[in-house]
Amino acid sequence: MSGFNNGQKYIYVMLSRTHTIPARLIRLYTGNPYSHTSIALDSELKQMYSFARKGVWNPFDSGFIKENIDSGVFGRDKNVYCSIYAVPVTDEQYQAIKDEISCFIKNQDEYGYNYTGLVFAMFGKNIEDGKHFLCSQFVNHIFYKSGMSLFDKENTLVKPYDFHIKLKHYRIYRGKLTEYHHFLEKRPDIGLVDWDDYVIPSYPA
Repeated sequence: MSGFNNGQKYIYVMLSRTHTIPARLIRLYTGNPYSHTSIALDSELKQMYSFARKGVWNPFDSGFIKENIDSGVFGRDKNVYCSIYAVPVTDEQYQAIKDEISCFIKNQDEYGYNYTGLVFAMFGKNIEDGKHFLCSQFVNHIFYKSGMSLFDKENTLVKPYDFHIKLKHYRIYRGKLTEYHHFLEKRPDIGLVDWDDYVIPSYPA
């Protein structure tokens, strides 16, 4: 399903904290709890999109990837903590996001991971060429192409935790990724919940 049961369209952003060496280094550098950003069109996160390693073991073979919470790095690591955000969008914005993701899927071999941008971002410098992306840079780009400008900073300088700061009122889940589907089953009215009144289980931020 692409949205909850109130007819509103949503785009889903997931911030995650894995235990790979690159993820640990990113958290050490940023001082933030999350090291990876993904985007999805469905609340069950059956298919997510991002930029990261293409396989489980080699962090240097990286680029545009399709992710699933039950496979790859997420499937191997059963202790991934995450925050998931349901961002309301118009029908037009939803379609624009869907079209832009489809463009990446169709031309995925043309895209690579922005290693240069990652290094320069540590010094506050923005490096982008439209063909190489960091995970947060990609997700921000997707929103931007739909007409949604989330940040007042250059694209490669956007960090995963920036999405939490911007979207925190849209957070629907915080906890272990392996428990997310169970959470959905227990919350059939999830799209109608007043999240200011809902107590989220106490997991690391």
